[in-house]
Amino acid sequence: MLLGVDYYPEQWNPSLMEKDMDTMVEMGCNVIRVGEFAWHLMEKTEGEYEFSFFDSVIAMAKKKGLKVILGTPTAAIPAWLARKHPEILSESEGGKKRVFGGRRVYCFNSPIMYEYSEKIIRAMVSHYRGEEQVSAWQVDNEVGHEGSDICYCPRCHKAFQGYLREKFEGDIEKLNETYGTTFWSQEYNSFEEIPLPEETITTHNPALRLDWERFRSKSIVDFIEFQVGLIREIDPKAVVIHDFPGGGLDKHVDYSEVAKKLDLAAYNNYPVWGGQKEPVPPHEIAFGLDYIRGLKKRNFWVTEAIMGAQGHDVTGFLPRPGQAKMWSYQAMAHGCESLLYFRYRGAAKGAEQFCYGILDTDNVKGRKFREVQSFFADIRIYEKAMEAPIKGQVAIVYDYDSLASFRIQRQSLLLDCHREMKKLYKAFYDRNVPVDVIPAKTDISGYRVVILPQMILAKPAFQKRVREFVREGGTLVLTYRNAVKDTDNNLLFGERVPVGYEDLAGAAVVETESLQEVRAFPVEGQGAFEGKSGYGGIFRDMLEVADAEVLYHYGDTFYTEYAAVTRKRYGGGAVYYLGCALDERITAEIMETILKDSGVEIIPSDEGVEVAVRGGEEQQVRMWINHNGFWAAAGDVRLGPFECRVEEITRGR
Repeated sequence: MLLGVDYYPEQWNPSLMEKDMDTMVEMGCNVIRVGEFAWHLMEKTEGEYEFSFFDSVIAMAKKKGLKVILGTPTAAIPAWLARKHPEILSESEGGKKRVFGGRRVYCFNSPIMYEYSEKIIRAMVSHYRGEEQVSAWQVDNEVGHEGSDICYCPRCHKAFQGYLREKFEGDIEKLNETYGTTFWSQEYNSFEEIPLPEETITTHNPALRLDWERFRSKSIVDFIEFQVGLIREIDPKAVVIHDFPGGGLDKHVDYSEVAKKLDLAAYNNYPVWGGQKEPVPPHEIAFGLDYIRGLKKRNFWVTEAIMGAQGHDVTGFLPRPGQAKMWSYQAMAHGCESLLYFRYRGAAKGAEQFCYGILDTDNVKGRKFREVQSFFADIRIYEKAMEAPIKGQVAIVYDYDSLASFRIQRQSLLLDCHREMKKLYKAFYDRNVPVDVIPAKTDISGYRVVILPQMILAKPAFQKRVREFVREGGTLVLTYRNAVKDTDNNLLFGERVPVGYEDLAGAAVVETESLQEVRAFPVEGQGAFEGKSGYGGIFRDMLEVADAEVLYHYGDTFYTEYAAVTRKRYGGGAVYYLGCALDERITAEIMETILKDSGVEIIPSDEGVEVAVRGGEEQQVRMWINHNGFWAAAGDVRLGPFECRVEEITRGR
């Protein structure tokens, strides 16, 4: 188990280094992460590589018994490179070039970026190959974050046209047919005529825009694969990671494809940032952790856990005493097996002066230091339990192309697919049921319950796996806006929605509408839910039932004949269809029914109290985590504000 800090020794007088590392050891660290933004320090002049500073850092770390995670420095290119090759810089929509001065300002399709990245990475990895203190290599930093996933420069335009030429095998008429370009007279005579989907009157072709999203993702995946390949070529034994930012489901890159190239996924966990009034709700923090675990369906590292307030230009919310420590326990409960805090000491200069660390610039060991020290001492007792895999019985499945389709055509001004996933997730989180948040490419056969929120693109190969899952006894939950389009983001002629699932669901959509309210209409229970009622909104499908059981129907004047929620037994399993965005109470009741019918254990607790079991044959523990700033309980276990408790489970109990 690696426990440590993110350290930026280049920002401080070298005379502080030994005392800093002594403090880290006192705190309980066994690892530091360095180098990710230090390109200029390693190559002040083109082609002249100098690693003596980090040699001294690693030598001191070795002396103090600290392992090292080394970052390739490509997220922050040096000024001389931007000056010599301004074409390396990315462009925002409308051709405005991003200037040197921030980070991740490079274009992912720049051959110059590839050329100079290869040179610095080859020099760096060759220099440190075989260095026993280096535990892992981190490639770049938070790839695609902060808007860097989009570039509209001429290189990207040409590369996009080349991407389409390859996809359609050089046949422009095949593209025209697929996109339906006869509409609005958009037929192309050559691939060179195809535009970027920048601002226009009305909107661009949805199929074109989906291919643009796929192209953006591929551009980033290719760059990470390039870096990983270089490292492994030079040092085949290297462990390679990447530190993913939050909000991965909203990026123009499929992080699950990035993760395929890595040995481990890592996560920068920020429950609160900048101008947020308060931290995001506990279930949303948990969702992000489970999403990262789902990238490779295995445990992960947290490379940036917060302890102090965070913000660039706006000072952030200060985690209350015990709260940031509690978030660290939560990360461990959801599959983290190694954790580093960002950062050892807050910066006195530069753009991150208000990203406070464990130590502030006064360099005094205070409350935050003691919290980290306490956490490190406590959690390493349970190392074997934290290293064991988590085996969830429930999965929420997402599809990058479907999420992109909703970015292209929102369909309802209130529809946020990410938020809808979290709403469904909360019903399980509140009952302390572990959930895997996984990409559609992942095997689903081992789960008891699988949820497909707004998977709008109907993909036959995936649907075949879904059908087999239900036939073998699994419970499937479909939502509104499921299986509406084909893989090119077009509606399907002569097919009823949900396309490919109609017989599975025992119902079909006859009409739809978008609502601009969350509580837009009543829904009324029947059958197993007789006497219950609530509200729905955002969007709804009018469901015509063939051989399914109606659990709720619409209660407004014109649509009482249509079902809102259905259930059908199919093979050994069952299929639920949620025809609208239901209120939280009804959603929770339906999911609890599904859990009980599926034999999944529910653990009661007060709101805001999380209970988790971690471990395997060697060691197993139960964890209680209170997210509240007041006393709360789970059964007989009472917890103080932000208190966490871990107890080893005795075999046979």
